[in-house]
Amino acid sequence: MGAGKTTVGRSLAQRTGLRFIDSDHEIERRRHASVSEIFASDGEAGFRDLEQQVLDELTLEPGVVLATGGGAVLREPNRRALHQRGTVVYLRAGPDELAHRMRNDRSRPLLRGVDPRARLRELFRQRDPLYREVAHFTIETGRPSPAMLTQLVLAQLELAGVLDDAAGDGA
Repeated sequence: MGAGKTTVGRSLAQRTGLRFIDSDHEIERRRHASVSEIFASDGEAGFRDLEQQVLDELTLEPGVVLATGGGAVLREPNRRALHQRGTVVYLRAGPDELAHRMRNDRSRPLLRGVDPRARLRELFRQRDPLYREVAHFTIETGRPSPAMLTQLVLAQLELAGVLDDAAGDGA
């Protein structure tokens, strides 16, 4: 949550000529409701059921840069599908950095009515090992710009042979 998955994913897709999909936006499109509204009506478990179904479908699509919701790794079937069907890049940002980035964001259902920094620390403690389990590559986000993060992801994928020289030719 707040690590830059959507921003960097969209930029990466643009740079590589691949199609970009944000799984949360796809869920919202299918349900005609925001993630917050789905959490309110179906609870977190209901949202996670829908998320699992959508991720199972999206991870089978070729030529896609997929940005998942922050809690997608909570379920083992999601972790398995993501890791086995694609190349996963974990944009790792610590809880204090995330709190700084999201200090004015009121759209996150898991941060409502709580101390955001404490909640982000708790989520990080819970999710970081799961992100590491599913990721093929981890990139520490720190404070670089989205353009710089995109370039770091491209370079990592190119070095690993996952992408051809996409950063150099704009493909």
